[in-house]
Order: sequence, then structure tokens, then C-alpha cells
Amino acid sequence: MTTSPALSAEAAGDTPDHLSRTLGRGLRGHAWPPPAHASTFGLMTDKLTVTVLGTGIMGAAMARNLAAAGHTVRAWNRTRAKAEPLTTDGIRVTDSPAEAVEGADVVLTMLYDGPATLEVMEAALPALRPGVVWAQSTTAGLEGLAELAAFAAAHGLVFYDAPVLGTRQPAEAGQLTVLAGGPEAHRYSVAPVFDAVGARTVWTGEAGSATRLKLVANSWVLAATAATGEVLALSQALGVDPRDFFALIEGGPLDMGYLRAKAGLVLNEQLTPAQFAVSTAAKDARLIVAAGEENGVRLDVAAASAARLERAAAQGHGDEDMAAAYYASFDEKDGD
Repeated sequence: MTTSPALSAEAAGDTPDHLSRTLGRGLRGHAWPPPAHASTFGLMTDKLTVTVLGTGIMGAAMARNLAAAGHTVRAWNRTRAKAEPLTTDGIRVTDSPAEAVEGADVVLTMLYDGPATLEVMEAALPALRPGVVWAQSTTAGLEGLAELAAFAAAHGLVFYDAPVLGTRQPAEAGQLTVLAGGPEAHRYSVAPVFDAVGARTVWTGEAGSATRLKLVANSWVLAATAATGEVLALSQALGVDPRDFFALIEGGPLDMGYLRAKAGLVLNEQLTPAQFAVSTAAKDARLIVAAGEENGVRLDVAAASAARLERAAAQGHGDEDMAAAYYASFDEKDGD
């Protein structure tokens, strides 16, 4: 297809992740008066020992920002080689989850899904102290989140439901939006962690409320991504220059930076490295569909988005940015 530099992610202004900086009205960090002690165990400091379990696209960036903020950071990843580059940032990479969490003030999980997170926390359990704060940032869905919260309650962990909005670029810049639900009395213990990884913390209420808001936000993101891919595919099929479409909607209510940014990734062949991978987006889409079904709502667009993402992954695009769902409109991988 014809490339269009004007549609690059940089040209889109806010980038695909402007939502992570604009959704919701929340308090940044510890906007409430914290107690005199500012760490989990009564230390007179806001510098914590933080364990990050899962160092993929998001977890690695969050670990680096935690270290840059002056916290002592330990990291574990199922494939250790993927975590090793973090050692250059002064982060200790461990061989096991239990080794990683020993002596931690806060444990942050950023893994693939709920079952993977539960498995890792069970492995870490022998070294987890009662009262440790657990910031659970994996997008786990409603059922998965409930299982994780039950595990925390059974083992005396202070549990925060803390998914994030944003992908690779805002994660690396420390500009995520953290959606946080959990006990108000302990917010001061986890606020320095959220401050280090995000530009805003939106406090949503009890544990579970943050995941519900995240699923709603993701449903919009996935629908917009699918629509972007289909606009480009239909343009190609009908011989329409996509730049004519963007000129048509420019400056009006149908125009938005996210549309232009995702289209730019396709048109300029910038799908790697992924901001948010096709395979992970497909998983999230299925969690959204399941949440709707559990609550008596049929989400046809989310189901179709999941199918498109799964088809693109089967074509070989699983590790590319979710904008690569564009290719699901074609029988061949390259869409030409």
C-alpha cells in the first residue's frame, strides 16, 4: 500500500496511547495526606524494595522506571534471558519468584493472564510475608481477578487491583495511567510505585472496580483498532487512497489521533516492535466478551474483534502490533 508519513505515530500527536493520559478523573499518586511513615512496614522513607514478576513489554519498562525513581528493584521472568538486560539498570534478576519476593515491600505482577499470575504467586508464596502489598497489573478479567483476590485474602496480602492504560511507549516514558482499586488505608504504601510507573493514578474504589473499568476502556480500544484495519482494507479493495479518507474527516468529530496513529503503523510498515501485540490483544478481547456474557450483555463487536485478532495471529502476526489485525481482512499474510 502507499505509505503516508503524515500518518506516523509521531505525527499523530498524542500517539496511540493518548487514552492512557485522558481517561477518568483521578488523583495522582498520594494526593491524600499519608501517614508519617510512608512505606509498607513503617519505614520513614518512600524508597521501597519492589519486586516485578513478569518482564515483557510492560513489566520491563515498569521495572526500569521503578529503579530510576530510586527504589530497589528485583525482577523475575519465566524466560530469564529476557529479563537479563535489566541488570544494566541496577535491577537484580532472580531465578525464581520466591527469590524475587523475599523481603519485598511491594510485589507487582505483570504477566500474561490470571492463571499465569496465580501460578507464579503460588511459587512465590513460601517467601511472601503477611502484609506485603501486591499490586496486580495483569489484565486478568473478572473471573481471574476474583481468584487472585481470594488468594491474597487467604495469605494475608494487601491486594490492589491495578491494571494500566497505555502500551510500550508510555510505559517506557513512565506515562501510564494506573487504575487502582483496593483498601484506602494502605494507599500510601503503594502510591510511590504507581507514581514511578505512571503519570496518573485513578482510584476506582474496591478491588475489582479497576479491572471493570479497564475492560470497558479496552473494549473501545479494540473496536477502534478493528475499525481502523477495516477502513484501510476496504480502501485498498475499492482503489481509494486512504489519505483521501483522512482528508475527508480531518478536524471533524470523526477524526482522532488514535485512528491516525494505528493506520500509520500499517501504512508505514511499523508494526514491530509492537506497542501492544496481536496475541495479547486477542486474549483481552476474549476477556471482554466473557465479562459481557457473565453479566447478560452480548458484545458482537468485541467478539468479532477477537476473531480478527486470532485470525491475524494464525497468519503469523501474533507478535506484531495489534494494528496488524488489518491483515485478517485478507487471505494472504501480506494483504497485497
